[in-house]
Amino acid sequence: MNILILGATGRVGSQILTHALHDRHHVTVLVRTPEKIHINSENVTIVQGNALNETDIIRAMHGIDVVISALNTDGTTTLSESMPLIIKSMESEGIQRFITVGTARILQSRTTPNILRYQSSESKRKSTRAAEEHHKVYDILKQSSLDWTIVCPTYLPDGEREGKYRIERNVLPEGGMKISVPDTAEFTYRQLESNNYIHSRVGIAY
Repeated sequence: MNILILGATGRVGSQILTHALHDRHHVTVLVRTPEKIHINSENVTIVQGNALNETDIIRAMHGIDVVISALNTDGTTTLSESMPLIIKSMESEGIQRFITVGTARILQSRTTPNILRYQSSESKRKSTRAAEEHHKVYDILKQSSLDWTIVCPTYLPDGEREGKYRIERNVLPEGGMKISVPDTAEFTYRQLESNNYIHSRVGIAY
């Protein structure tokens, strides 16, 4: 399978890259700084560029079967600004499957189901800026023709891989407090072979 990973130098993205190479997929990574990719493999194609540049995205999309995004907000609007460009390029190339890492704050609230967690008393964070960015991406994806899945981890420490965690469609598993980076990366990667959560957000926690 030919996989494009966006955000491959980040905490989750770098581990998704490792999983994909372990299974001998061919992986293209679109990165601003190629020196941050410390893997030397004939199965990796490094495209230097920016997810906000349509030309760069089009170059990276050529011959791709599935796109996985682990881009984060980084205090910017990169997520919401890049998503229309990503969708346009995917649709142009005939690529249907899109898997992305979001945040548990855009899952439905259990206490007030008609709003999202970050809009409710469930969210303890004062700043909503990052959640609003992920919310915009969710809204954009809902209007697209893609087969999308948004993996929504709660508090995300580096931690160790435990291999056991709870998942629930569109809400956070009850009482879920955290999920490690390795387990989040593993679950996100596994969605390559799964159609269980097409057009869904997935809450993931221990």
